[in-house]
Amino acid sequence: MDHVWYVAYGSNLAMARFRCYLSGGRPAGGARVYPGCRDRTAPTGTEGVLVPGGLVFAGASKVWGGGSAFYNPQAATQLAGRAYLITTDQFADVAAQEMWREPGGAYALQLAAILPEVIELHALGSGRYETVVRLGERNGIPLYTITHGTVADLAPVAPTASYLHWIATGLIEAHGWELAQVVDYLHTAPGVQLGWTPGALLSALNGNAGRGG
Repeated sequence: MDHVWYVAYGSNLAMARFRCYLSGGRPAGGARVYPGCRDRTAPTGTEGVLVPGGLVFAGASKVWGGGSAFYNPQAATQLAGRAYLITTDQFADVAAQEMWREPGGAYALQLAAILPEVIELHALGSGRYETVVRLGERNGIPLYTITHGTVADLAPVAPTASYLHWIATGLIEAHGWELAQVVDYLHTAPGVQLGWTPGALLSALNGNAGRGG
C-alpha cells in the first residue's frame, strides 16, 4: 500500500496549513515550528469528503490554545473533511508530528507497518491523536484519519479564533461553502458553543476565512 487518503478535519483542512506538516514551518497564528515529513512531495490529489461522525473540540491545544479538534465516530452527524492523497510514510510522519514525535522515528515506522491491517479502528496508544480510523475507500484507495480513542468521554472546550480561522479556510477551499454555512457547521460542534455565539463566530471569521487566519 503505497498511497492512502489522509482525511483532515481540523486546521489541516487548509492546504497552506497542511504544508507545514509536509515541508516544515510555522503556520500563521500557531505556536509551533513543524519539522515536516521525510518526503516533502505535495499531495497528488485532494477532495472534499463527508463521512459519518462528528467534530468535537476538547483538551488543550499546544499550538493554538483552547480546545483541539477531534473526530467522534459515534456522533449522529456528518464530519466535513478534506482527503489528501499522500504516501503511507507521509501519513505516518504527519501522525507522528501530531504527537510531537520525530518523522521517521519508531512511532512513524510502527504506524506505517500496521496501517494496511487497520480494518476499522486501531489504537497505538492513549494519546490525543494515537487512534487510527479507517473511513472506507475512495477510488480503491483507503481513507484514514486520526483521533483520540475515547473522544466521546472528553469534556468539550472552546477553540480559539486563530484555530477556527484555519478550519474555516479549509472548509471553504475543500467544500466551496459560504461563510454562513461554515458558521452553522462549526457552531454545532461540541465545545464551540462554550465560547462563541453564531454572531460572534461570524464576526471573528469574516474577512479572515479564505486567507489562512
